[in-house]
Amino acid sequence: MAAMAALFLKTPTPSHSFPKTHKTLFAPALNLSLPPLPNPKTRRATRIVASALIDPDGGKLVDLVSEPAKREAKKREALSLPKIKLTRIDLEWVHVLSEGWASPLAGFMRESEFLQTLHFNALRLGDGSVVNMSLPIVLAIDDSQKDRIGGSGSVALVDSGDNPVAILSNIEIYKHNKEERIARTWGTTAPGLPYAEEAITKSGNWLIGGDLEVLERIKYHDGLDRFRLSPAELREEFTRRNADAVFAFQLRNPVHNGHALLMTDTRRHLLEMGYKNPILLLHPLGGYTKADDVPLSWRMKQHEKVLEDGVLDPETTVVSIFPSPMHYAGPTEVQWHAKARINAGANFYIVGRDPAGMSHPVEKRDLYDADHGKKVLSMAPGLERLNILPFKVAAYDKTQSKMAFFDPSRPQEFLFISGTKMRTLAKNRENPPDGFMCPGGWEVLVDYYDSLTPVGNGRVPDLVPA
Repeated sequence: MAAMAALFLKTPTPSHSFPKTHKTLFAPALNLSLPPLPNPKTRRATRIVASALIDPDGGKLVDLVSEPAKREAKKREALSLPKIKLTRIDLEWVHVLSEGWASPLAGFMRESEFLQTLHFNALRLGDGSVVNMSLPIVLAIDDSQKDRIGGSGSVALVDSGDNPVAILSNIEIYKHNKEERIARTWGTTAPGLPYAEEAITKSGNWLIGGDLEVLERIKYHDGLDRFRLSPAELREEFTRRNADAVFAFQLRNPVHNGHALLMTDTRRHLLEMGYKNPILLLHPLGGYTKADDVPLSWRMKQHEKVLEDGVLDPETTVVSIFPSPMHYAGPTEVQWHAKARINAGANFYIVGRDPAGMSHPVEKRDLYDADHGKKVLSMAPGLERLNILPFKVAAYDKTQSKMAFFDPSRPQEFLFISGTKMRTLAKNRENPPDGFMCPGGWEVLVDYYDSLTPVGNGRVPDLVPA
């Protein structure tokens, strides 16, 4: 990824966590542009705003990483405390919290914060103001861990190698009602919800909350750490580029030409509104994803090829990795995705069809209504400052042999290629129509599926619709 890495900043930060060492890359800058502007009937009107970046939730970006001068003393303190071993997903949440993506949250949720999140999708601050918070950010422990903690007011959080990662202080331990948590997050308790099965159903019966202090910045040593810009670093980059608007687009799939069309159209709209230098934050999700999603490392390779093939303009786009795990919780989760981007400096958020959704794990239907995500975002408490950009439907125009906005007057001339269909074509080494994706990007997808270990009949496992 040298080509893409060369486009980015240099960020001197200490590393932490997973033991392997690799030469790392850094955060890219791409350009994409997307869709239309908000419906004037919604209560949040699109408006011209001042060139200063939007304030983070709570007015100040949270930074939970220890000061370098105190780091060694904190490590010694951690060694003397009861220990809780973190799972990979737990560590991803430590990462999210430590850099301020969940500002003003300053640690794993205590019970009052957990209940507000489950029942109101928001937190009320001490001054009476409300910030959005739709997903519980909690740490589960089992009975034996609870017993070991005893009366201690603090615990050490350690990684898979028992290395201290953080200290959680002023702790509160409370019951983990898993059924309630799952029902209120996903709107169903059906079996087969990927995140629930990975991180909730088999987890401990207790939750522990408290104030978090992370000993060193979280690193994964996977060759991608330089792409993981914190909210503070993103804000610095947007300021360096003199951005007067930042519009964010999250994705967990490879970039195709329909994405590029949509993002380009959004930038055009912002320029027509009077902005001089709108910058796109292209923000692939980098935490936990379900097994059949294309892994992050391959998606980043694909994004590099999209840059090399000239589909994206690095001058007006910043590409960085969003460290959050994926829940596939539809309208509930998309609020978290939008809220986190406020903290990174975005004042516009692009939302498409069925954001953060998936197929029902049991029945043959989508789990969520395709339009509910964008409708919820336009009404969500605590997101009033964010301009929501629901994008137009893009599809493959057979008459022009390229991706274009869908024209309902001639539906027979358009071909819809879903993410599942795209992945199936690549898995079977079949080419999509010319103009759907740049050739270099498609080759990366094909190479990924070629790399999978075949099963039984020589074919890779079937894909799960999403």
